[in-house]
Amino acid sequence: QVQLVESGGGLVQAGGSLTLSCRASGRVLSMGWFRRTPGKDRVFVAVDSAGTTYYADSVKGRFTISRDNAWNTVYLQMSSLKPEDTAIYYCAATNFFRGLEPGLYDYWGPGTQVTVSS
Repeated sequence: QVQLVESGGGLVQAGGSLTLSCRASGRVLSMGWFRRTPGKDRVFVAVDSAGTTYYADSVKGRFTISRDNAWNTVYLQMSSLKPEDTAIYYCAATNFFRGLEPGLYDYWGPGTQVTVSS
């Protein structure tokens, strides 16, 4: 069982930047970020699977996902933040990459709140 712990959420003004971190208790192949807004399901934001990165269209060019060399920490650098980026951000991981749907990820962190004020 892999445990994930996120950090780095908070309140930021529109146009600002924030970096999220997620540390896994073990090495995992694929790690990524999903987010959820009130009343909606979790949606894909960005994933790094063995060095290949994927981004949702809504964050391309603004967010950057990266991993450490030990493959147990993932970062999400967020810039040019918009109020619509406000959400709970969840770190997720799997050792069997099958796609970008939330249901395909086996391990989840508790989530961290990101609030972007206008």
